[in-house]
Amino acid sequence: MSGKRLLLAVLSCATILAVSAVAQDEKNELGGTFGHAFVSDQGISGASFFNPVIHSGRGWSFDVEYSRHLLVSPLVSVSGEVVLMYNPDEDLNAGSVTNPVVPSNYKQLFVTPGARVNLFPTTAFSPWVSLGAGFGHFSQSSNLAFGSTNPGKSTTSATLQAGVGLDVRLTRRVYLRGEARDFWSGHPDFPLAPTGKSRQHNYFVAVGAFWRF
Repeated sequence: MSGKRLLLAVLSCATILAVSAVAQDEKNELGGTFGHAFVSDQGISGASFFNPVIHSGRGWSFDVEYSRHLLVSPLVSVSGEVVLMYNPDEDLNAGSVTNPVVPSNYKQLFVTPGARVNLFPTTAFSPWVSLGAGFGHFSQSSNLAFGSTNPGKSTTSATLQAGVGLDVRLTRRVYLRGEARDFWSGHPDFPLAPTGKSRQHNYFVAVGAFWRF
């Protein structure tokens, strides 16, 4: 190997190590995203009344995320993360004025510690995947849609989380994040509108900003 090629190789290695060292210094991330929660429509088992399908709205929701890098290289990084997602108003509709069967709305809270794997974490664009597990809580309104008292109760259940996303670096410490996560939780308590299901998918699609320190 010529001296010129050797020098180029040494400089390339030094650059990679320097970038990796910078990334290692910035081990923490804190930020949040804002977007929509999506829940698929669900048929009501054995229903013989009008509008026998539970229709869910597209609630504006947000999450707060903290993570810490456990391993960083130019190719891949592994981080431990905690995700808190909150949907303050998921509207529901099923049945009719004369036969209300679901609460008018409920609130969702998910807290899921987990792990995130980023590809090319030291570059300007870094795609990632996330897996976690924690709990989900559904807090129902006291009234049914179209009126009368809601006989259902608030519930808490184990929740699995899976997500994909893309981080876009703006500055050394600030970057944008687009993400889509699925919080697979227990099903809300709807005694007047049984779906025959014990769990449901709660999709969250959002964008936000994060700070690395």
